Amino acid sequence: MLIHLTKLTKHGLRPHGLHSLYNLVSVSLLSSYNLKSPETINDTACQVSALLHKPNWQQNDILKSLVSHMPPHAASQVILLHGENTELGVRFFKWVCKQSTYCYDVNSRIHLLNLVVSCNLYGVAHKAIIELIKECSDSKDDILKLIVALDGLSKDGFKLNYPCYSCLLMSLAKLDLGFVAYAVFVKLIADGFVLSAIDYRSVINALCKSGLVRAGEMFFCRVLKHGFCLDTHICTSLVLGHCRGNDLKEAFKVFDVMSKEASYRPNSVTFTTLIHGLCEVGRLDEAFSLKDEMCEKGWQPSTRTYTVLIKALCDISLTDKALSLFDEMVVKRCKPNAHTYTVLIDRLCREGKIDEANGMCGKMLQDGHFPGVVTYNVLINGYCKQGRIIAAFELLALMEKRTCKPNIRTYNELMEGLCRMNKSYKAVHLLKRVVDGGLFPDEITYNILVDGFCREGQLDIALKIFNSMSIFGLVPDGFTFTSIIDGLCKLGKPELANGFFGLMVKKGISPDEATITALADGHCKNGKTGEALMIFERMVQNTDLKTPHVLNSFLDVLCKENKLKEEYAMFGKILKFGLVPSVVTYTILVDGLFRAGNIALAMSMIEVMKLAGCPPNVHTYTVIINGLCQRGRFKEAEMLLFKMFDLGVSPNHITYSILVRAHASTGRLDHAFKIVSFMVANGCQLNSNVYSALLAGLVSSNKASGVLSISTSCHSDAGSSRLEHDDDDYERSSKNFLREMDVEHAFRLRDRIESCGGSTTDFYNFLVVELCRAGRIVEADRIMKDIMKSGVFPAKAITSIIGCYCKERKYDDCLEFMNLILESGFVPSFESHCTVIQGLQSEGRNKQAKNLVSDLFRYNGIEEKAAVLPYIEFLLTGDELGKSIDLLNLIDQVHYRQRPVI
Repeated sequence: MLIHLTKLTKHGLRPHGLHSLYNLVSVSLLSSYNLKSPETINDTACQVSALLHKPNWQQNDILKSLVSHMPPHAASQVILLHGENTELGVRFFKWVCKQSTYCYDVNSRIHLLNLVVSCNLYGVAHKAIIELIKECSDSKDDILKLIVALDGLSKDGFKLNYPCYSCLLMSLAKLDLGFVAYAVFVKLIADGFVLSAIDYRSVINALCKSGLVRAGEMFFCRVLKHGFCLDTHICTSLVLGHCRGNDLKEAFKVFDVMSKEASYRPNSVTFTTLIHGLCEVGRLDEAFSLKDEMCEKGWQPSTRTYTVLIKALCDISLTDKALSLFDEMVVKRCKPNAHTYTVLIDRLCREGKIDEANGMCGKMLQDGHFPGVVTYNVLINGYCKQGRIIAAFELLALMEKRTCKPNIRTYNELMEGLCRMNKSYKAVHLLKRVVDGGLFPDEITYNILVDGFCREGQLDIALKIFNSMSIFGLVPDGFTFTSIIDGLCKLGKPELANGFFGLMVKKGISPDEATITALADGHCKNGKTGEALMIFERMVQNTDLKTPHVLNSFLDVLCKENKLKEEYAMFGKILKFGLVPSVVTYTILVDGLFRAGNIALAMSMIEVMKLAGCPPNVHTYTVIINGLCQRGRFKEAEMLLFKMFDLGVSPNHITYSILVRAHASTGRLDHAFKIVSFMVANGCQLNSNVYSALLAGLVSSNKASGVLSISTSCHSDAGSSRLEHDDDDYERSSKNFLREMDVEHAFRLRDRIESCGGSTTDFYNFLVVELCRAGRIVEADRIMKDIMKSGVFPAKAITSIIGCYCKERKYDDCLEFMNLILESGFVPSFESHCTVIQGLQSEGRNKQAKNLVSDLFRYNGIEEKAAVLPYIEFLLTGDELGKSIDLLNLIDQVHYRQRPVI
């Protein structure tokens, strides 16, 4: 009822038209709730039947209301009442399937078809079958369901006519269902039909597209016996079949034969098929040469030819060349299609160039192509990866406005975006909206949610989701189990992880390397190295290891425990399994040697790595520089840093941070700033570790006691970025002095950093964030306002101040600060808006919260607020993790209902 009232309002009707409104709502209620008794069904069928005689009946609002919840058996009664008018019956069949929530999915449409056949309306049934075949031609699952249903009807005496068979063969060829196409062909012959050339072509094409090229050739021999001749279409299918089987040699043999015969010379499709085959195996130079040959022989490259080449370039990240080819395509008046644009939009999104992707979408619209669900999904994924979630939801609203129905993948992209922002509970809210709307989640949906909650440490909710998969008929796969196992290990529950591993094996799911690594790494980190080794020994018998990742985990634990002999033994195990040690493996060994004090041997490992064909990378050199600094050998560490460039390896911010911290903590500030200058000159951004070290050094140099001492210890793990995260002692020391330091020290450091060529914006981000963490919000606010006067808006600093004000519930100060930056032209992040809106709502200050929501829309350029608001309102509600399980229970209940909530 609410849906219909909303539609009325949109069409300009107001409550004063009570009589007509009452009639329409009565019809709606009748159609929604009273279609179960035979008398009501007959009455409603008669009403609908009468309305079908009116002109332009498809636009009749009363008719739409009557059929909005009309079940298939009621729709079949309407068609029966028009049994003499086959054309009208077919038109109503197609229309009701789009209008009624019962008939929307393929199962309900098949049910309606069965009812039409049972009424002996064969004329309607045959034409309806052709329509259903066309509608199912984009989904293998749907077309196979339809074929099973048609087999059932044939057993009851109903026969397909020739147009149905012919249409079915073409759809099966399109979907690469070669075996099924051949089975349909056998049935067609058995029913006594004589095939035309196009049917034989369809069968050959279906077999070849499925990679069954030998079967296609044998079938063609049968075609020749019937007097049909070889033609370009059949030869092109054979070329396609060989390309699908990666047998390009045979494909070119067929192509050469075609080139010599005038009756079946290669055409644009043949050339494009071969070009696609070459692209699939990475032979792009030959593909472009064939394109040139194609032009020389008088065939202009088609839209598909260009699209295939553009995609091949995008797949190997040659985006600029792909865009140049797109420009060539336009210049040669070969019009790009929606797929061409989508390929480029996808590539730009993968590179994080979302604004350029949006511009490409604008070109697509100018060219007369409306984005389809695939294009929208690509854009939504791109926005989500950049954390621009409000823009992603705006696209969702735009899809519905343009009658482009979102699919489950659309919502999966949005849910993954929410989980990436550590808002998995919001993804559960979205899942409920999805199920309420009649869509059902798939395995990917559940994997996204399970993985999201596991990464947030919310194992209770992750397990609830895991256990509820069966309600939707879904089965956990290896990814699901690996996420749970990894989550349990990270929470220090390796025994429970073992239990899930056993369940995984019991269900017949083979663990892969990711599963083994997660389980072994978890046990190692929880001090159960021996148990991890036993589990590994059992598992490795049935799993083919391709990388040394899992053994590196053991190696790393032994390294940290200073067990050098055991490290060597583990290294031997890597070789025993036939695995090639990676740069990570060698880097762990180097770290182990430094820990054991064997510096000379550690340094000699560089040459060993080069001889083994595994040259050291930035992490290896960082571990060595860290080891030298720990032993006070700063000069050697510096020399190695400068030498790295000659060795073809660029230091990263961790490498520089280690040296800066080592110099600053020992009072060698001039040396520290020398490294900073070198760091900036080589395009490496300064980070919070560098700023903290320098600031601590400045404060310490002004203290006569010089008591401030910050450890330079920085241990590596597998040569990875764990160097960034293992300095907890250092962070605690930093926080202590940041609470007490004079802000003048910070301004002195700013001046020194500026003289070194560093970014003051980055420094202000660091300073304000750290002051907020230290509880010095008033000073942070004052500094921020002074900075903004010069037109600088450090985003992290602004977010930190807003968050700090909200945490202290100082909403008046927060609103004043937000108004100031908004008036200055800077828009705070969506997360900041949400934090303030939620805080204001909790204080009962709803009017101010509403004003902020309006600002959020206005400053994000959203014009149609009403369309977007329903999709993001749940993002603006409180962070109530506890409600996630209640929501999941509600989703389960929704699934068990007879109809989804509309």
